[in-house]
This record gives sequence, structure tokens and C-alpha cells, in this order.
Amino acid sequence: MSSAIPSEVVQKTEAPKVSSRQMVSATAASLLGWSFDLYDLFILLYVTPTIGKLFLPTTNPTLSLAAVYASFAVTLLMRPLGSGIFGSYADKHGRKNAMTVAIVGVGISTAIFGLLPTVPQIGFFAAFLFLLLRLVQGIFVGGVVASTHTIGTETAPPKWRGLMSGLIGGGGAGLGALFASIVFTVVSALFPGEAFDSWGWRVMFFTGILGAIAGLFVFRTLEESPLWAEMKTKKNSKQKIVQQKPVKSLFTTYSRVLLVNLMIVIGGGSGYYLTAGFIPTFLNVVNKVSSSTLSGVLIAASIATIISALIAGHLSEIFGRKKVFLVIGVLNVIGLPYFYLSLADAASVSSIYFYVICLVLLGNAAYAPVLIFLNERFPTSIRSTGTGLSWNMGFAVGGMMPTFVTLTSGSIENIPHTLMYFTIVIYLIYIIGSVIIPETRGRLQ
Repeated sequence: MSSAIPSEVVQKTEAPKVSSRQMVSATAASLLGWSFDLYDLFILLYVTPTIGKLFLPTTNPTLSLAAVYASFAVTLLMRPLGSGIFGSYADKHGRKNAMTVAIVGVGISTAIFGLLPTVPQIGFFAAFLFLLLRLVQGIFVGGVVASTHTIGTETAPPKWRGLMSGLIGGGGAGLGALFASIVFTVVSALFPGEAFDSWGWRVMFFTGILGAIAGLFVFRTLEESPLWAEMKTKKNSKQKIVQQKPVKSLFTTYSRVLLVNLMIVIGGGSGYYLTAGFIPTFLNVVNKVSSSTLSGVLIAASIATIISALIAGHLSEIFGRKKVFLVIGVLNVIGLPYFYLSLADAASVSSIYFYVICLVLLGNAAYAPVLIFLNERFPTSIRSTGTGLSWNMGFAVGGMMPTFVTLTSGSIENIPHTLMYFTIVIYLIYIIGSVIIPETRGRLQ
């Protein structure tokens, strides 16, 4: 069984020629843009216990964690709106400008978190300001997804598109987590114990401005996507190519494509947030590891994320997207429950390292080919909008999973088994989606 796809999506066309410089520039821009987006995410994940006490305090530690993750889920719900805004702009006016504004916006909004007053200072109005800023940040993050991946995959030669997908999605996530882990290690050392709850968490957020600065520096040499430029040339020569309303086209002509995409993206997003995204909290509240052990494990997990994504992305170019999704789905439905239960019982630092790396390898492989798969599902005229909305809608659901896990668990002790049940159900849906989708390898146009 396969979903029907409009004919223009499945036609193979010859890729435009690009220079080595253009390829390197597009790769660096996409990778850094994605990594700094995820860097801002991991800053929040690493300071979740502190944020819970300062902005969303409760007498129940589990509810406090759930409240912080709920604030994260609120941001994810705004990402589709950001994809609609920035994706439409990128489809009509080019990827480069949309990417620049989105990444600078993410960096500035992240830094502003470090200036917020806390509940002990101004009462629960602090929680309102925190949530409001999370909403604003979500719009910019949605814009990053709607532009960063497209300019990279549209510039890459066909034989490297799977690898590019893994490099941007998983490699960018791994680099973002690695940067955040290093910063967390340094800041924790400079502001130990109670000093971290007073000033350390603010310094963590202030470093978000580095992403905006680095983005502006890298984007100076960035050229526009060759596929978009080719489409623009055809438009200027009076050929009717550009969709004037990409969002409307997506929810009419491509509505079935969008729905089928979500079965894969929700699985990939859930796998990411329940492994790499949830592990910092899991190690804190379940394993109760020290700050030094936590930092080391997270750095190792970040490196494993990059390796996993590159391998899975490139395998999808060799064997096809569909086969790789199926194999990864089966491995995850069996492996993730086992490794999470094992991690909960791990008594040594070496076993904690081992089980975390296994979890990250499996969880991040699930979404590595997703970016190129989504790019291949839409024509150039609506690719940023279609891919951005597919990704952000699916990852919005995936990003709410840590909240559901913590709320459903009721207590810290129940978290490992709750994770087991959630991952089984999620990856059964992922496997069904892998059966339904058509093979898209080589169908980018």
C-alpha cells in the first residue's frame, strides 16, 4: 500500500550544477543553523530542575518537571506557525533571508531568558513571562526548520542527499547538544551548587546569542539554493511555477501526503525527545548522577548522535528511505524499552555510559533520513512550507511525549516502565507508516 502523491513530486529531474564553494557554504550554514537551534533547546533541558524551582514551582517534584516540559511543548505547538510564516517566505522569496532572520531570532530570544525575573522575585507573573517568551521563541525555531534543511539538501548532489539529511538533522542535533554539554560543564564548574541556581542558569541562556552571531558570520558567503534559483528563473521567463499560496496548496493538493508524513515524523520526533531530549532529566532524577558524570555522559551521547545520524542517513541513500525506516522501527520497538529499563537499574558509571549510548544510537537513527524524505515529498515551489510543517507538526507531538511520560508516571520510580510502554506504541505506528509510504529516493525536484 502507498499513499497517492501528486505527479510533480515523483518526477526525477537532473540536479543543477553547483560549485564546491557553494556546496561547502550551504552545508556549513545548514549544519550550524540546525545545531544552534538545538543548542538553545538543550540549554533548557540541562537546566530543567532549576527552571522548575524558579519559574514553575510545585510541592511535587514530578509535577514540577512536567510543568517545565509542558512549557517546552507549548513552544513546539508554535513551531508549525513559524513554519507557515517563514516557509511561505522561503518558497516565495528564497531560503537564505528566511534562514538568517529565523536563526538570529532564536539566538536573541534565548538570551533574553537569562534576563527574566523569577517567581521568588516577582511572583507567578514570572511564569507568565517565561511562557510568553517560549511562544515567541517557538515561532523563530519553526522558521529555522522551514529554511535550514532545504538549502542544504537542495544544494547537495543526489548521491550525498541521504548523508546531508543525517548531517543536518542528527549531526546538527549532536553538535548542538555537544556545544550545550561543554557550556554546561564549564558553567557548572564556575557556578557550583547554589550559585548555579542563582546565576549559572542565566549565563547558560546568555550564551544563546553566540548562535545569532555565528549565523550572521557564516551566512555572509551563502548563496541561494540552486533549485529555488532555477525555479525563480523559470518564473521570470513567464512560466507559471511558483505557488502563490504554499500553505493553502499544502492543505489541499498535498493534504494526504502531509498526513502520511506525520506517521514517520511523529515516530522520529518522539524517539528523539524520549532519548536524547529526556536522558538529561532521566539521569538526574532516576539515576541521580553527579554533575561531572552527567556532563561526560551527555558529551558521549552527543557524539553518538552524530555518528548514528550520519550512518542512518547514508544507508537510506544506499538501500532506500522505506527499507531503512522499517529496519530502524523494528530495532527501536525492541531496543528502546530494554535499554531504558537497563539504564534505570545501572549501578556503575560504565554501564550508564553504555546504555545511554545505545539509546541515543537507536533513537536518533529514527529521524536521520526524515529530512530528505520530506524534501522529496514536495516540489520546490512549496518544499520549505511542506517540509517545515510536516517536521514541526510531527515533532510537536513528539516533544509533548516527555510531558505525557512524567504525568502518566505519577512518581519518579515509574518513569522507566512508562517510557517502555510509550516507545512500544510510538514505534508500532512508525512501522505502519514505513509500510504505507512510497519510496522517494532520487525524487527531489
